[in-house]
Order: sequence, then structure tokens, then C-alpha cells
Amino acid sequence: MTCITPAPPKNCQFIWMVNAFGMQCHPTYLRVTLDRTLSYRVHLTTTAGKLKNRYNLLMKLAGSTWGASANTMRSSALALCYSAAEYCAPVWSRSAHTSQIDVQLDSTMRLISGTLHSTPLPWLPVLFNTEPPALRRKAATDKLVEKIVKHDGWPIQPDILSPPLLRLTSRKPLWLDLQPVDIKSRWRHNWKSAQVVNCDHTIWQPGFDLSPTSATVVSAEPF
Repeated sequence: MTCITPAPPKNCQFIWMVNAFGMQCHPTYLRVTLDRTLSYRVHLTTTAGKLKNRYNLLMKLAGSTWGASANTMRSSALALCYSAAEYCAPVWSRSAHTSQIDVQLDSTMRLISGTLHSTPLPWLPVLFNTEPPALRRKAATDKLVEKIVKHDGWPIQPDILSPPLLRLTSRKPLWLDLQPVDIKSRWRHNWKSAQVVNCDHTIWQPGFDLSPTSATVVSAEPF
């Protein structure tokens, strides 16, 4: 007796309310691009390209003689780059492709602080006076988990408080790290354990409030 199994269709088509929906390899939900393995590689690659375009806008602003003070540039970077880079960060913050976002944010911090590519990475958030991107994503995740725990009627709460078994070791779901972290303390700990250490990493660096003309004159002075 031979059992013949029909071949699966190559393209599924769904009809809902007279509208036909074709099969999508990378559907988008709430502006987050999904994939079959939930690695968020496509979403992070697209976001990195968006950050690069916004970085080019900051470069034009930095090369002008008006509105290019350090405080204005920092506020512009937080509004243009960081807002897009941290959108829905608790969803994809544990992905293996977050380095694409970090590279673009490092370039932004170098542009605002006026440092070179040889500047060590631990110095960039200090000169930019903003927490490192990884710690900012962790803080956003902790805030979301705290909100989920407080709302008993949310369907996602049982998944957080009574999580299912982990089937794939390569996955890092949200409920594996529910311990809240004080980003200031963690940042101070990471700073002290780094090879480049200064007395205090939270103070604003001297010369941050100088105008672009004064900053250019100061940087041109020989040591």
C-alpha cells in the first residue's frame, strides 16, 4: 500500500474581508520586520540604514557655522538617531545582530564629541554624556517588564511570570533576564573595569559648552 502525500503549495493566499493577502517572507507588525527565526536581522539592517541617513544630516549640521554647538548637536542626535535606534528595543535587544545599530550610534557619538576612530569605545558615551546603547536598551526592557507585571489582565503576563521551557539554546527570550539593573551603577562598574579609566565618567567634559568657533580655536592650540 502506497501513501501519496500532496506537495505543499509554494504560495499561500489568504482571503479576509474580500481582500487577498499573499505570503510574505518578512512581514511587518507595528513597524518591526519579522522573520522565520525571529533573529530580527532584516529589521536591524533596515534600521541601521535609516540611522546612516540621519547621521548624514547631522554631518551637514556639524559642518555649518550656525546651530552646531555641542548641546544642539547632542539634542539633535538624541531626537534623530537614538529615537529610531531604540524603537521597540525590548523586542530585539537580545538579538545577535544588534552590533549593526551600535556601529551607527558609535559614529554618531564620535561626530558629536569630535573624536577620531582611534578613540576607545568606552570613552564615547562619556564624551557624549549619555549611557551606552546596551544599557539604555536594558533600561527600556526593565521598564516594560515592570509594566507587564503590574497589569494582571494582559495576556503576556503568564509568559513572563510562568515562562515556557527553553527549546533552543541559541534563543534569549525576555524572561531569561528579569532582574532589573541600575544603569548608572552598571555603567560605573563597566567603566572601572575598562582599560581606560578616568576619575568620574558622569561629569560633563570641559569645553562642551563652547561655541563651534571657540572649540575650533581650542582644538588647534598646540599642547
